[in-house]
This record gives sequence, C-alpha cells and structure tokens, in this order.
Amino acid sequence: MAVVTALAESVAGAGGVAPGTPVRPGRRGAGAWRFAVLAVLGLYFLVPIAASVWFTIRDRGRGGVTARHYAAIPGAEGFAEAFTRSLVIAGLTVVLVLLLMVPTVVLVNLRLPRLRTAVELLTLMPLVLPPIALVVGVRSVLAWAPDYFLNTPLAEAFFALQEPSLPWILVLVYVVLALPFVYRALDAGVRGADLRTLTEAARNLGASWPRVLVSVVLPVLRTSVLNASFLTLALVLGEYTIAAILGFETFPTWIVRISGSQPQLSVAVSVLSLLITWVLLLLISALDRRRGTKETA
Repeated sequence: MAVVTALAESVAGAGGVAPGTPVRPGRRGAGAWRFAVLAVLGLYFLVPIAASVWFTIRDRGRGGVTARHYAAIPGAEGFAEAFTRSLVIAGLTVVLVLLLMVPTVVLVNLRLPRLRTAVELLTLMPLVLPPIALVVGVRSVLAWAPDYFLNTPLAEAFFALQEPSLPWILVLVYVVLALPFVYRALDAGVRGADLRTLTEAARNLGASWPRVLVSVVLPVLRTSVLNASFLTLALVLGEYTIAAILGFETFPTWIVRISGSQPQLSVAVSVLSLLITWVLLLLISALDRRRGTKETA
C-alpha cells in the first residue's frame, strides 16, 4: 500500500496536482477547416441556385421582382401532361423495381449467399454500359416490329410498349437503370437487420413467404425502401437522354423544349422540381429519425 501511495505522489508531482492531458498538435484548428470546407461547398451549391432564382424573379421590363413565372407553371402548355406522365412512369418504375429487388435481396442474403457476387455484378451492368448505348440497342430492337413482325401479336406488343400517352418501354429501361442504386440501398438495410431470426420466427409460426415479406421484411426495411424509392424517383424525373432519343415527351424533355421560347419559365420549373426533391429527401430523413427515436424509446 505504501508503494502505491509513493507511486501516486511521484506521478502527481509537486503540490499533489496531476499534469494535464497534452493537447494533440493541430487539433485546435481542425474546426476552422471544417467550417471553411462547408462554406466553400455551400457556396458551390447555393450560388448557382440563387442565380437561377434571381433570373426567374427579375422583371426586366418594369424592374423589381415578380413571381409571374412561377404562377404560370400550372397553366403552361404541355406542363400538366408531361409532369403527370413522368410521375406515372416514376411510380410504375418504383413498384416494378421493388417487386423485383426486394425478394431477390432477401433470398440472396438468407438462402443463397453464394450468388451475392453474381447478383452484384448483374446490378452493376447498367453503370458499366453507357445509357446512350443502351437506348440505341433498345431502339434497334423496337424497329424489328414493323420490319420483321408486322401483323403479328409480337408487333402489337412492341407497338403497345411505345404508346405515347404511357410509354412502358421507358418504364422497363428505367427499371434497368435503377437496379444499382436500389440493390445497394436494400442490401445495406438487410445487412443492418437480423432478418434471419425474424423470418425464421415468422415461418415457425406458420406465415407464408409472401406474408413474411409484407409483414416482416418491409417494416424492417422501411427506410431502405424509402431511400430506394427516392433514388428511383429522382432518376426518372431527371432523365433526359433516353426519353429524347426514343421520341417521348417527359418532364425533362418538356423543360428543354420550352427553354428556347420561355427561358425564365423553364428555369422556374427546374428550381421548383429541385425544391420538391429536397422536400422529399427531408421527409425521408424525418421518417428515419422518427423511427430511430421510437426504437430507442
């Protein structure tokens, strides 16, 4: 005991006061660098948006500011049709890609882990294959209908896929483009949850696999499903190249079409769509935070 006391006194030093913890060099200035980086990034994103907003609200004729370009958006020619068509296409794409990927991700993680690498490689193919090459191939296949399959059921199916009011071919192509983002969002959610125990308990209680997916898997993966849906929605509402090459008017192609005759209106629509995207992202974050609070409580 005397030895321990002597060691403590020798460590404490003169006056019995222990030396303070040394401060790591360069630690005090780290906070300033963080704020500087955040400020630069904020300016990088906010300055173009602020310039776009100023371009849309500036009244060149009488001076001052005006909101008439934003007020004219709902009644703009072709806006309602193009925006509604894009929303319908986005909704169908979200439903199809979730119906395809949720069972696939669950099956790979629970029953077929050896196929994980193969599934990951398949879902990465849309990132490897350029969209312009994909759409050129799709257009070439669609051209077979009048050339080789005229007056056949297959030709009628090809023509139905290209219906201008609801182009299902865009839905199918967008499902392929969304696979990398949806798979990784769902896979991250599955790895972070103990689905094996939950699914085995549900199966032991007599639940069928469809009931397990609806009542067990989807509630656990709610945040991942919302993130995947948001990414798919943003992809569809912002995609221009494929719709333009295939000759369909969607929301992005409509914005480009009116940009020549009504530039301020087109920029106002772009700003409004960006704000809607941010609102959706904030809603997803709020739902995730609310769920985490309930689970902690």
